[in-house]
Amino acid sequence: MNRVYILIVNWNGWRDTIECLESVFRIDHPDYRVIVCDNGSEDGSSDRIKAWASGDLDAWVNKGNPLRRLTNPPLPKPIPFVEHDRDRAESGGGPEEAKARLILVNTGANLGFAGGNNVGLRYALRRDDFDFAWLLNNDTVVEPDALSHLVRRMEEKPHAGMCGSTLPFYHAPETLWARGGATYNKWIVHARCLGYRRPVNERFDQGEIERRMDYVAGASMFVSKGFLRDVGLLCEDYFLFYEEPDWAARAAGRYGMAYAPGSVVYHKVGAAIDTLGMPGEGRRRIVDLTMRNAIRFTRKFCPWALPAVYLRVLLQMIVCRVRDRLDKSVPRGKPA
Repeated sequence: MNRVYILIVNWNGWRDTIECLESVFRIDHPDYRVIVCDNGSEDGSSDRIKAWASGDLDAWVNKGNPLRRLTNPPLPKPIPFVEHDRDRAESGGGPEEAKARLILVNTGANLGFAGGNNVGLRYALRRDDFDFAWLLNNDTVVEPDALSHLVRRMEEKPHAGMCGSTLPFYHAPETLWARGGATYNKWIVHARCLGYRRPVNERFDQGEIERRMDYVAGASMFVSKGFLRDVGLLCEDYFLFYEEPDWAARAAGRYGMAYAPGSVVYHKVGAAIDTLGMPGEGRRRIVDLTMRNAIRFTRKFCPWALPAVYLRVLLQMIVCRVRDRLDKSVPRGKPA
């Protein structure tokens, strides 16, 4: 029945994760298990997620939110779960998960996007009882048939190793963040989501989307077990950003990419990294990480573009410094 492992990485974001789980456990696919890898959270996330699974904590969604229908009323609880540390998870767990629908893994540290997901992928590969893995951001909620559409598209296109979803903005559900994935310009290290800011109901050509897609958007990445075994896990060198294009580049020539339009996943775009803060230091960290990884990716896959990339990085650093100075020049009012 095409068992699927659904992987969700949490880092200090239990509220989003619980809302995501409330929607995930309503999907109509008959055979799936959910793995939540907590990346060393310091906000009590593990205890909160266990409380939710036990029925002691509900997902809270504003009554005026049109997507509340995907998470309300609360699911019947408890949801059977097991809890593992990283070593136990990567060894495949044990017989105790026979009845568990939710596997909670404490990775022990912030391993980044790739590292957190890889712990869950190693668990799945060690158990070897699945056909697909669905990497899903914790700041998403999904339509009940989102997974079924992904499975169906991969069956229709067997040479594809990865498949993307339709990704509207969570706070503007009639507007697209991405249709499946993105294009990537190697010369100016610029990614552009396909369909960005276009109406969700706008007409499109599915084949054209799949031809243009350079990589599948990480908010919803559906991959086959064969892809995982042949291409390998996510590259952990990046920590955050560039893992998706790296995966696609490593698979080039061996596996294609697919897009399942009916798989609708609403994305809170950026919520998972909000704790870094955008002004000042937080913004610099994001820019530094992005630019560092752009150089690493370019050196690895298209070194001939390095001169242009170094120029782009220099310009971005100058822009960042100017913004910092402008932020500091704005007078701040005294606290009341």
